[in-house]
Amino acid sequence: MMFLKRTHGPRTVSLPDGSILSLADLPGRQTRWVASRKAVVVHAVEHGLLTREDALRRYDLTDEEFDAWSKAVHQFGKNALKVTKLQEFRQPEV
Repeated sequence: MMFLKRTHGPRTVSLPDGSILSLADLPGRQTRWVASRKAVVVHAVEHGLLTREDALRRYDLTDEEFDAWSKAVHQFGKNALKVTKLQEFRQPEV
């Protein structure tokens, strides 16, 4: 028999593209950060799977770090979160 840990929020959310994001899809607490994992955390917060505070605490993120991820995803898509693209996407605005 399998037991599920009781959670205060939803266990799954539907994303605008029709895909389902669940608690099981979230990266581990000690993860190697790649663009796709950062995007999952941003989407989890935006769609109510995690609160912002829970995400910051769970992944030991600063407000600035999370805001930068969120801004990058909204302006340029998930690829903007790739370390090799940071220079390209973070040029000063003129």
